[in-house]
Amino acid sequence: MHDYEGFHKMAIAEDIMLLDKKLSALIVRYEQYFIGLEKREPIQLLDEVEKMVRRYSGVPINNTMYKHRFSMLGARLNTYREHWNRILKLMEDGRYSRDRFISDLHLRQKVKPAKREPDSPLATADSDLDRLVQELREARKACNLPVNTITRELLAATIERQKPTLVARLGTENIAFRVVIEEGKPKLKAGLRKH
Repeated sequence: MHDYEGFHKMAIAEDIMLLDKKLSALIVRYEQYFIGLEKREPIQLLDEVEKMVRRYSGVPINNTMYKHRFSMLGARLNTYREHWNRILKLMEDGRYSRDRFISDLHLRQKVKPAKREPDSPLATADSDLDRLVQELREARKACNLPVNTITRELLAATIERQKPTLVARLGTENIAFRVVIEEGKPKLKAGLRKH
């Protein structure tokens, strides 16, 4: 029984990592499809990702970290699926502008740091903040809490307020934040940044 639990936990961990990779690939494939680089909608990959999400939807995941990660990935898939369906509907109705999608995509990528400068501390801080906003929104959705109050500016201000105390406590400015769910509420946790 104990060995099965260990195997089950390992299988969940591997599946969640695989789901994360496949979902990221699916997002890229849809973007390529919408700008015309892919000729066909990535239906097969979408089916695989949806099947993986369904596989664990009715299964109780005892490990809080895996449960949180899974609900974040599920929420992320739902958000993107709604976005893709809106664009597909526009395409169907003949009201879709590929140029508009490309300019929206460029705007979204400007918010994210340029891939050429991963060492830039400012770029890292920006991408971390975007990731935290997204994760916090998804965690609040998973906990049935409103998400419209979570803004980039509000989160940045909160982190700036907490930083002096954290620097004093941890003895370094090299701090990373992550989103966790404790007692049904999403929270920001701080720790040392790993390189």
